[in-house]
Amino acid sequence: MTNTIVVRMAQVSPTTTEGMIRDHKVVVDRTLAKEGTDLGPMGGELLLAAVGGCFMSTLLAAVRGRAAAVTEIVTTVTGTMGSNPSRFTAIDLSVSGVYADREMMEKLIVIAERGCLVANSIKDGLALSVGLA
Repeated sequence: MTNTIVVRMAQVSPTTTEGMIRDHKVVVDRTLAKEGTDLGPMGGELLLAAVGGCFMSTLLAAVRGRAAAVTEIVTTVTGTMGSNPSRFTAIDLSVSGVYADREMMEKLIVIAERGCLVANSIKDGLALSVGLA
């Protein structure tokens, strides 16, 4: 049996889409410079947020699970753009926080990277199919 996660995306204006994720909603739009209405982040920005959010939730679970003395964690996610076709060619996660044990922090980062579903999907590649419903 295959496990799946389903997100429903619906048009709400000429440039805006609303995503329904479980009991949550997210608005996706283009910037004014790209002829959108800037009512929400762009899809590419959400991809970066998805990588960062998945990594952070996994990192926080690793910190809690080991009762590690780590606080004020911040992960900055930077996407490097490519073209033809438009895409990210690289994504960098830079982690900072308050901790005394650098070796433990590095171990926690590795655990989070290896446990993050989004990072694993991107690193290992995935099959994308697009078609009419």
